[in-house]
Amino acid sequence: MKKFVDEFSQFAMRGNVMDLAIGVIIGASFNEIVSSLVSDIIMPPFGLLFGGIKFSNFFFNLTNKRIYTLQEAQQANVPVIAYGNFIDAIIQFIIVAFAIFIFVKQINRLFPKKPASKTDSRLCPYCYQPIHKEATRCPHCTSILNKKNTAENINMLTDK
Repeated sequence: MKKFVDEFSQFAMRGNVMDLAIGVIIGASFNEIVSSLVSDIIMPPFGLLFGGIKFSNFFFNLTNKRIYTLQEAQQANVPVIAYGNFIDAIIQFIIVAFAIFIFVKQINRLFPKKPASKTDSRLCPYCYQPIHKEATRCPHCTSILNKKNTAENINMLTDK
């Protein structure tokens, strides 16, 4: 049992697991912020532009009953398609995607990836794409590579 607990604690304390846990917690908080931004700040001006309507109240009645509001339909248990909530969700998704794009773009600008050095790669003898020098199979054409091909292509890559 102690071995199991030790293995689990090593697993849980690895960087990737902790990073994931922190990311999930921050993501949940970020979702609440974006939901509030969409419903409380962005959607009211849109509703005002379209005559004071609120998108979340849009619905399609699936019955012949006369229902005028979504709340009325919900109280009467009338089946409806509440597509206004879907419009809100789409706008919320676009805002989240844009915010993540800006965030990732700034992170990539602050921490640029280092280009792989030529000594770390070689050319595949079949498709001539650069691959890692210790690769045994090309990720581009999936050819199996042997030792003879390895030596030849390292020379080809470093001669350029």
